[in-house]
Amino acid sequence: MNLEDLIKNNEGTIVDVRTTMEFMGGHVAGSINIPLNEIPERMEELKQLQSPLILCCASGGRSGQAAGYLGSLGLDCINAGSWTNVNYYQSLK
Repeated sequence: MNLEDLIKNNEGTIVDVRTTMEFMGGHVAGSINIPLNEIPERMEELKQLQSPLILCCASGGRSGQAAGYLGSLGLDCINAGSWTNVNYYQSLK
């Protein structure tokens, strides 16, 4: 399933890996904020979330890093790029 379909069908969990301050400035409705630097210590929390993890940030760089790391640990995740792209797909529901 592609990213747009995952979001439209409420599949997975949208995880925003920006800083808390960036997240507070605007984010996708229903997303959760786990900043990139907190991912290693919040692995148990991430493992409990509905898969796939739809990772986003400001431009796709940090979410790409998160996707690489989490994918190497066996978690089902996708780099969705910018949170504004995810927000757009969610608006199409």
